[in-house]
Amino acid sequence: MGFASLLLAPELPAQPDTPGVIVARPEGDHVTGYFDLVAGTQRLAATLVEAGVAPRTAVACLLPPSAGVVAAFFGTWAAGGVYVPVNPRLSDTEIAHQLAEVNPAAVIGRPEQLDRVAAPTTRIVAASDLNWSVAERRATAVSPYQPGVATVSFTSGTTGRPKPVELHEDAVLRLMDTIIATARRDRPITHRPETPHVIPVSTSLWAGIYNVVFAVRTASPVLLMPSFNALEYARVVSHYGVASTVLPPAAIAMLNDEPGIHSLDPLRIVRSITAPLSPRQARRFHQRFGVMVLNGYGQTELGGEIVGWTARDFREHPEKLGAVGRPYRGVELRLGKQGDLWARTAYTAGLDPNGRFGDRLDDGFLRTGDIARLDEDGFLWIEGRESDMINRGGLKVFPAEVEEVLLLSESVADTAVVGVPDPRLGETPWAFVVPATTSSPLARDDLEQLCRQHLAPYKVPVAFEILGTLPRNEIGKVLRQTLVDQVVSAKQPN
Repeated sequence: MGFASLLLAPELPAQPDTPGVIVARPEGDHVTGYFDLVAGTQRLAATLVEAGVAPRTAVACLLPPSAGVVAAFFGTWAAGGVYVPVNPRLSDTEIAHQLAEVNPAAVIGRPEQLDRVAAPTTRIVAASDLNWSVAERRATAVSPYQPGVATVSFTSGTTGRPKPVELHEDAVLRLMDTIIATARRDRPITHRPETPHVIPVSTSLWAGIYNVVFAVRTASPVLLMPSFNALEYARVVSHYGVASTVLPPAAIAMLNDEPGIHSLDPLRIVRSITAPLSPRQARRFHQRFGVMVLNGYGQTELGGEIVGWTARDFREHPEKLGAVGRPYRGVELRLGKQGDLWARTAYTAGLDPNGRFGDRLDDGFLRTGDIARLDEDGFLWIEGRESDMINRGGLKVFPAEVEEVLLLSESVADTAVVGVPDPRLGETPWAFVVPATTSSPLARDDLEQLCRQHLAPYKVPVAFEILGTLPRNEIGKVLRQTLVDQVVSAKQPN
């Protein structure tokens, strides 16, 4: 079974009034019927074949969250192509870099988006009514990907230039079906749910694509939120009767801080995705809304989520809230001497040891780049990223630990701790702090005292910089290198 067959040859029949894609809009949601979505998908597949796009070649897409982008996913796969999401919000330079990495046989977009593509390529114009046309054909051939590659998605790029990751559909579906079986306790899906699967992250990210496929795999309507707004999210939950959803940590924090929301009924379960979730934010969310917050862990390089919580875990182990969960069935974990985390799944076992991630592979295990520990009950605790770890004169400082202490202050709304180069110690920790209110300025001495109460002296930041907001990428991850560069630049002599 491939991704395309999930939509075009579904296990459960649809009806004429079955919704396919819902795009949430404050002025009124836009609904595309399932049959219209299928017809648009088939038209795109035929357009790509007619344009001469060969099987297993890359097809890039610049469309924003919409029914059209969902049809672009499945239409590309139905034509045998490899789907490559490109965020239209990127700069022209960033778009050019990503297209150069994958050398697509075709690019899908609206006319104004395709005008930004400099390299000669087959251009597929997307109309708002799911119609497609060939604007320009490319004459030169491109190299195909290996069989089974469905998507090439770029990493988040928080520590360097984003890297392309090849994702194999069979392995991803095996991981996905394990999660579905765990959540449903192996009960099969027998009918189409009326409640949509809400996707509050960009469809240009693997997390967005994965959740669209997840929705179609569970026969649920897809509900896209082009941009996240806490009040709009509360409306969607109430209007559609959403009981379970996924949310990135940044969205959870926004909901915690929104005074205009008094209830998220009938929401009962939130699965945290895309980035580490602060235990403090998880506790705040549960206490305020009475909703279970189930943490999880995965990476684009791993094919998706491989570790997570169940509702039963949440009820039986509330004291372990800071953990990311326990490995799903079929997932193997091991820890190196320094606590470096390695994972083996159906996906990693099939990675090419001579490929892009070959230097991170060992007997099917992929080095994740995270430092972790496993407790006696099998819960995985992420201490931090190896690349984020601060080496202060040989002593290790994990930013997440310091950030959690700073968030104990009611005066702190957000924070990030980074390692800044130091000529004597190698690195020293610097804290960047966003005040909870503008009316009462933060006192740096109070923040230092708070850290000294809870941390070893070498973990206490040497400086506390006050910012209005932290630089983040589209899924809410802090751009730590940007903060480091800011300090280094300020230290340079004029």
